[in-house]
Amino acid sequence: MYTIENSKSTTETTTRVKDVCPVSGMCPVCTEDCNVICEVAKGAFRGREVLYPSPEHFGKSTAASNKDYFLDWSHFQIMAELLGAKGIEPSSDVAFFENAKINTVVGSRGKNPIKMALPFHIAGLGSTAVAKSNWRELASGAAMSGVCEVIGENVCGMDGDAVYSNGKVQSSKDLAFRVKSYMDFWDGENGRIVLQTNVEDQRGGVDEYGLSKLEVEVIERKWGQGAKAIGGEVRLTTLERALELKSRGYIVMPDPEDPSVQEAFKAGVFKSFERHSRVGFPERRSFLEDIDNLRSMGAKNVFLKTGAYKPEAVAFTMKVASEAKIDLLTFDGAGGGTGMSPVMHMNELSTPTIWLYSQVMQCAWYLRKKGKYVPDISFAGGFVNESQMYKAFALSDMGDGPICKSIAMARAPITAAMKGKHFAELASEGKLPAGFTKQYGDKPETYMISAKTVAKMYPDKELGTDIPWGGVALYTYMHDRLGEGLKQLMAGTRRFTLDSIENEDIVALTKIANRVSGIETLEDRADRVMRKLL
Repeated sequence: MYTIENSKSTTETTTRVKDVCPVSGMCPVCTEDCNVICEVAKGAFRGREVLYPSPEHFGKSTAASNKDYFLDWSHFQIMAELLGAKGIEPSSDVAFFENAKINTVVGSRGKNPIKMALPFHIAGLGSTAVAKSNWRELASGAAMSGVCEVIGENVCGMDGDAVYSNGKVQSSKDLAFRVKSYMDFWDGENGRIVLQTNVEDQRGGVDEYGLSKLEVEVIERKWGQGAKAIGGEVRLTTLERALELKSRGYIVMPDPEDPSVQEAFKAGVFKSFERHSRVGFPERRSFLEDIDNLRSMGAKNVFLKTGAYKPEAVAFTMKVASEAKIDLLTFDGAGGGTGMSPVMHMNELSTPTIWLYSQVMQCAWYLRKKGKYVPDISFAGGFVNESQMYKAFALSDMGDGPICKSIAMARAPITAAMKGKHFAELASEGKLPAGFTKQYGDKPETYMISAKTVAKMYPDKELGTDIPWGGVALYTYMHDRLGEGLKQLMAGTRRFTLDSIENEDIVALTKIANRVSGIETLEDRADRVMRKLL
């Protein structure tokens, strides 16, 4: 079903009746004495606030589209194998799922390949409050899991303690804290802390600061994708913060320097300001020069992340990423957000994940045909489980293994970290749900199944203090849930390394999935192979 335009859980609006007009989403009969708050009514009261997920939850929530795009990963099916195995000896004593290898390498064709213990990483989480308040949990969990974590955009600009001179950042406690939170748990081999920078960061010299002062080795450029396509946005709950960030060059709305705005804020008419960052307009020559400059400043690896723009923008991105020999190129499909992406943007703007994926693969095939460099690819866009990941890897096989080397995730890791943190707080207060404690116990040491494993990994650190419970929860989700689940799927297809996953490991269940992706339908596959075998 398509989302009802006049009623959305993301904006906490509803309609008086359920059998709404299918065109507008309004009640067939709208009455003047109705006390229900629909989209139109809330828009009449709160105006621009209704463009965004409920402001009341900002900093404590993530959001996503609730639109059905009529094509998702469920339209593909993974094919189990019986005859033979790849990536392992086809022996009953060896081909057990625990022997599947799910480690990966990003930047595999560059001078400094990065190993990861798992084929997924945490995408850029920047200045939005939900990332900052859960950073210790996210950073420790990512480092313990042996995967990359990307520090997102605008962190220095939003840091109230940051020191600037001539418009360039000289120090930032928040950015230093974010780097250290990861490095405290890093094994020195698997994964990296990655610094993402947008237009505002580049102007503020964040790249140079991170590379020279914080010993960051990997920079990820970000093309315009904050808040989907209009620049990163956050909410500011004090007048002082609004004035400070405007003085640093950010766009702040409404204008905190306007006396009438100040009066309205102090009177409680509105409770938060919006901080916006600018979008970039990439050009081929300047981009190539920029990447060369990053490498000359000491960046060992350079990543690029972009959103789900028009097909011609996808082709442009692939072309210049090939020329610049980017180590990892991440495309983010339509749908989700970790800050305050406008609701209509999440629902109606940009290319849904599988369409985007197919466009990227068309470009990759064309570049390879011309003998050009094809960067390692990562995809984001609503990934939460291992079956989606397996299908994504299979869809990116170019005959010698998948070019998708990692899945980028944001909302799911945040949820894992937040749940671990929240339930630990409930446990300390004796407020865990009774049914939960009856089944799993009332202490994190008992209900978190990986607690002892993590404690053994870091014998000099104490669980719950040095090692945050949210980090343990994220490690558990990544290793014990997604990792083990992916191994089991790989054993089911008899593919025991990521490089052995093939295009033919999946089939399309619908004509639209076949048409968009080029993946063969199950009935066509059966017709093609069964007669030949018989």
